[in-house]
Amino acid sequence: MIIIKSDQEIDLMRESGKVTGYILKELENLVRPGISTADIDAFVEKTIRGSGMTPTFLGYGGFPASACVSINDEVVHGIPDKKRILREGDIVSVDVGSTYKGYVSDAARTYPVGQVSEAAEKLMKATRDSFFAGLEFCKVGHRLSDISHAIQVSAEGDGFSVIRDFVGHGVGHQMHEDPQIPNFGKAGRGPRLAKGMVFAIEPMICEGTYNVRTLENDWTVVTLDGKLSAHYENTVVITDGEPELLTLGE
Repeated sequence: MIIIKSDQEIDLMRESGKVTGYILKELENLVRPGISTADIDAFVEKTIRGSGMTPTFLGYGGFPASACVSINDEVVHGIPDKKRILREGDIVSVDVGSTYKGYVSDAARTYPVGQVSEAAEKLMKATRDSFFAGLEFCKVGHRLSDISHAIQVSAEGDGFSVIRDFVGHGVGHQMHEDPQIPNFGKAGRGPRLAKGMVFAIEPMICEGTYNVRTLENDWTVVTLDGKLSAHYENTVVITDGEPELLTLGE
């Protein structure tokens, strides 16, 4: 069941989203060669707690950190580690959740580490572009799969593949609520969108095959062929008009 959020609930999520968006914007300056993924996690946790909020990811299902930090072929759920040092030419995806008075915002970005290859730049841009292609359909009256279809068409039109095993989702009092929102599929299916629905829309796009595997830590997911993957996510509110992005940070 899709939970329609009240104006009061969306106000709480809006406050949470400001912090999540701020963090992701600040990481544009923090991410650089020589820092560790643990440094990123420490910044995320300090900022969330300093804002009077709770890191959503910390302890969620046993996850040991406040941010998922995934490098190069890591699609999602990279575990921060002081021994994992960012190197020139890497790309790093950071997924963050903040909880304020019981309400969650969830967002992610992929960052270049120093100078990256033209192929990596193209992948990151295509991933962001696919999100905004899907956003065009985040309006009352469209069907849920219209979002999914638009993301797939955009990403594949740019020559990339769409991860199948992980999808977007509803978000609110819980980090993962109904509905699931795949980043692929045929248009014109699923429920019609209504005011007050709130979604975490998150294309995960890769250079090669969309097949993945999970590492022995039981968390980190990598592309099966070892090629690059990128991630772009925002918490999105369906309104009477244009959708509202709670985590844009811009």
